[in-house]
Amino acid sequence: QVQLVESGGGVVQPGGSLRLSCEASGTIFSQYGAGWYRQAPGKQRELVAEITTVNIAFYGESVKGRFTISRDNVNNTVYLRMDNLVPEDTAVYYCSTGPVREYWGQGTQVTVSS
Repeated sequence: QVQLVESGGGVVQPGGSLRLSCEASGTIFSQYGAGWYRQAPGKQRELVAEITTVNIAFYGESVKGRFTISRDNVNNTVYLRMDNLVPEDTAVYYCSTGPVREYWGQGTQVTVSS
């Protein structure tokens, strides 16, 4: 059973930065890539960023130019660097992997507030 553990969330002021981490229990990211998603209260879960098995990254429109996804195959970890955060980025952030993105972590809360 694949386990994903996210960390790095917290409270930050607008314009600030955070780096989220997602550690997997095995080498699954090199097989299937990974994605970061987020869900704000009262809203549907949305894709934030994806990284493929060959390290090609894709981003949601609202985070392009501010967020960066990366992968460390040695440590089985995927990162999401978030810069220039705005209040609209407030959400629970989840990482996911697997051939149909069936594995999910427990989520980490990000709150952007002054």
